[in-house]
Amino acid sequence: MPEPGRYHISSAVVSIVPGRETEVLSVLPSLPGVELHMTEGSRAVVTIEGRSLREMGDRLTDIAKMDGVVAANMVFEHSEEEEPLA
Repeated sequence: MPEPGRYHISSAVVSIVPGRETEVLSVLPSLPGVELHMTEGSRAVVTIEGRSLREMGDRLTDIAKMDGVVAANMVFEHSEEEEPLA
C-alpha cells in the first residue's frame, strides 16, 4: 500500500483580456486539477489541486501563459497530510 503524502489546494484569481472570456473559461476546467468556481466580468476564481508545490506552481504558470490571460494570481494555498487508505 502506498504511503500517504501531502495534498495541496490553492485558489487563484485569473484576469482575462476583455472579449476573450468564453475562450479562456472553456479551457480552464480542462486543465488537470483545475476547477472553475465563479466568474465576474473578465475575472475568474479557480481552485488548483495537486500533490506538490511544484505541480501547483506549474499549473498556475500554465494558466498565466494562456492566450487571453492577463494574469493569474494565487490567493490562498493549503496542504495537508493525506490519511492512509484503509
